[in-house]
Amino acid sequence: MAEPTQFAFRSQKGVGLLDAAPVYQSPSGFSRPEGNIRCTAYSPDGRFFAWASPDQVSVVDPSIGHLVATLPAPNVYELGFSPLGTFLITWQRPGKDEEGNAIKNLRVWRTVESNATDSTRSVVGEFVQKSQTGWNLQYTSDEPFCARTVTNEVQFFRSGDLGTVWNKLRVEGVTDFAIAPGKDHSVAVFIPERKSQPAAVKLYIVPTFETPVSQKTFYKGDKVQLKWNKLGSSLIVLAQTDVDKSNRSYYGETNMYILSASGDFDSRVHLDKEGPIHDVTWSPSSKEFGVVYGYMPAKTTIFNTQAKAVHDFNLGPRNTILYSPHGRFVLVAGFGNLAGQVDIYDLEKDYEKVTTIEASNASVCEWSPDGKHFLTATTSPRLRVDNGVRIWHVGGGLMYNEEIDELYDITWRPQPPEKHTQEDPLHPVPTPHASALAYLGTVKTPSKSAGAYRPPGARGTSTPLHFKREDEGGAAFVRNTLSSTPSGGGVTNGFGGRPRRRDVPGAEPSENQSSLPPGAAPGGGVSLNVDNGDESLSKTALKNKKKREARKAKEAAETKDSELSGGDATGYPKMLEVRSPSQRRDGSRSRRDQSRPRRDQSKQRGEGSRSRNPRATSPSPANQSTKPPPRGPSNPNSTKPKSNAKPAKGNASAQPRANGPAINVAVNAPAIQETLATPITPSTPGSGSPHEKKVRALLKKLRAIDELKMRQANGESLELSQVSKIESEEKVRKELDDVGGPLG
Repeated sequence: MAEPTQFAFRSQKGVGLLDAAPVYQSPSGFSRPEGNIRCTAYSPDGRFFAWASPDQVSVVDPSIGHLVATLPAPNVYELGFSPLGTFLITWQRPGKDEEGNAIKNLRVWRTVESNATDSTRSVVGEFVQKSQTGWNLQYTSDEPFCARTVTNEVQFFRSGDLGTVWNKLRVEGVTDFAIAPGKDHSVAVFIPERKSQPAAVKLYIVPTFETPVSQKTFYKGDKVQLKWNKLGSSLIVLAQTDVDKSNRSYYGETNMYILSASGDFDSRVHLDKEGPIHDVTWSPSSKEFGVVYGYMPAKTTIFNTQAKAVHDFNLGPRNTILYSPHGRFVLVAGFGNLAGQVDIYDLEKDYEKVTTIEASNASVCEWSPDGKHFLTATTSPRLRVDNGVRIWHVGGGLMYNEEIDELYDITWRPQPPEKHTQEDPLHPVPTPHASALAYLGTVKTPSKSAGAYRPPGARGTSTPLHFKREDEGGAAFVRNTLSSTPSGGGVTNGFGGRPRRRDVPGAEPSENQSSLPPGAAPGGGVSLNVDNGDESLSKTALKNKKKREARKAKEAAETKDSELSGGDATGYPKMLEVRSPSQRRDGSRSRRDQSRPRRDQSKQRGEGSRSRNPRATSPSPANQSTKPPPRGPSNPNSTKPKSNAKPAKGNASAQPRANGPAINVAVNAPAIQETLATPITPSTPGSGSPHEKKVRALLKKLRAIDELKMRQANGESLELSQVSKIESEEKVRKELDDVGGPLG
């Protein structure tokens, strides 16, 4: 029988070890420690399990639970093991001694030391490590060397002698590095952007540090994640910026690159959906990797080591991808602020979906070493309620459930996949634990959702595509920004964006409406009338539609009558007035002067002429004639104006402007000569003969009656005075006919 899998957890009450399927119980020799346990860790080979209490560090054999060693290391906040479990590394908070010197807070111990008691244990090496980020030493997989970063260099040590620096990799500005697993000892270093120089990732072979084997330079890289595959033959660089200069994302911008350890290939991984990169992980075979990227609903794609897409999964709200230890299954899920749906795909059956489960509020998800189970857990402080762990079968069934108050972290015990055979992981399905059956008995069957609220005008119609997600057939999401044109051409992950069309509320819609999103109405808003039929409108909407149509018909009729009569609604011809800029400035003054009543022409000639306008010209023989001068752009008979000259009072037609006279052109072409031959006196609104005023008043009454008739036709109730006004229509028309005005 294969050794059972095991997981460890840390909670407010203490630490626990639990053997999983099929026993689901703690090891017989393990006694749970209680109290304030700050951190726990398994060794990478699974031989040891350690936890740190305020006074010491304890190490046990997880198979049976017996205590193996105790280290005199108080106030430890971080724990770690070397790849083979030979060394145990502890980190304490930085401080100073009595002399003011920094305390060496990073210490390396031998996990098991023969012929030594707990009080006589000595450290292999110790360093000053102020930052908790990247605090641990990095070892090669076979443990001959380890390394750590200091200013502008990576220092290498022999694992048994940490007091002497064995070799140095000098790189100006290095901030992060990663040693590759596998037999070949490769190291990748990262240099961020500085002084207008691009960021760079360089690969070296230990201990040959003269020239890099491969390197990649790029911009938009403030920090990176360096992910080696299991064989150490390829490296994924996930670059991220703290600030997105194009204002497309609050969380910065992400890009991804791939490099081979041999130096024969490096490339950017081009992604065909706009948005951030949520997760990336290598397959255990080291031949492919999976990426979840793009704005929600995100896209999940499998790439080979040449950065070419192999398979695309369906779009969905997902942000996590995990391969099973044997590489047969892949898990694609959406945790955090997403609903917690988990999809399992079988890669050996052409990416066929096995099942989908609901793991809401999960913050941790890990595959079991046997490749048949995986756990989901809700931990604190992500959520302080409903904390606990659930173990699922790859076929979708719940196998185990345990509620744990204030669960801080949980992890599987590492085991090599060779210990667990892969005959048929889907069959037979194991029997669930009693805790799973009890939990399933309390879960209520979810009721059918009533759907989102729909206003009365939109009920009974299909949902516009504008409101559907991309995976439901809607339009692709495009991030709108405050910038009209994003920097760099708006290119994100290998494709471009398009600036948002700005609309002013209440303004007329723009002429270019060729790119309206599906379901949108011209000028903004959402089209509720999907099939353009009146039967889908509500009673109020239908009534308003009839009003709008009637108003448009009325305006069109008035415009047509005006065009046929050659004038406005009163029936009088329109005059087109063309003025120079100076005339427009003096327009109000000219109209005031021209509206004065004329005096007797003979009196004007006898008194001589003094112009009230200092810019007007002196009277000339042509201007003193009874025939008005031609209305043209220039008057050859006029003279240059004098500063103290005034034209004859009342002779408005004989007052040319300094910058040229106004031009009045009649719309009716046959009447132009007659109009020019008759002196024209411009009139202000409200002026004119009593006959003209009478006609305008009657036409105004007819327009008011037409408006009341339109309101009555739309079903609106009118007052008695308004009804009597409608009844007086014939009387008003007869009176208009008698005075000789145009009939409306």
